[in-house]
Amino acid sequence: GALGVSLRINDVAQAAGVNRETLRYYERRGLIEQPDRSPGGHRLYDERAVQTLRIIKAAQRLGFTLDEVAELIEVGRRRGRDSGLQARAQEKLLEVEARMADLAAIRDNLRAALDAGCDDLHQCATSNCCPLPFVEITTRNADA
Repeated sequence: GALGVSLRINDVAQAAGVNRETLRYYERRGLIEQPDRSPGGHRLYDERAVQTLRIIKAAQRLGFTLDEVAELIEVGRRRGRDSGLQARAQEKLLEVEARMADLAAIRDNLRAALDAGCDDLHQCATSNCCPLPFVEITTRNADA
């Protein structure tokens, strides 16, 4: 272990707030470096593993996918800490705001359907007074 401390898988999982299966999965994905093994074959982690797990969880709370998290960690390792988080967070924010706009449109359509008492999509499709959007109205670019 790097920082001199040998932690068992349960200790690391508990300290980082994940379960053992998640920890093993991250290991297989290369997000966490392969730990040393005890003579009995138990995984022995160092404090860096706990820190990396906390980084992964924080990045996921920012909305990053595991692939994106892996990339951020890899870039951080190569550059020595600077992982380009500002630029990626800016992109992620735009992505999240676009998803929120889509969800707001869905919410408005659902409210309209409920208010109008729509109960049969086939009937609604042939009715002129139904508020549901049976024809797609594109407000954003087709490639969005």
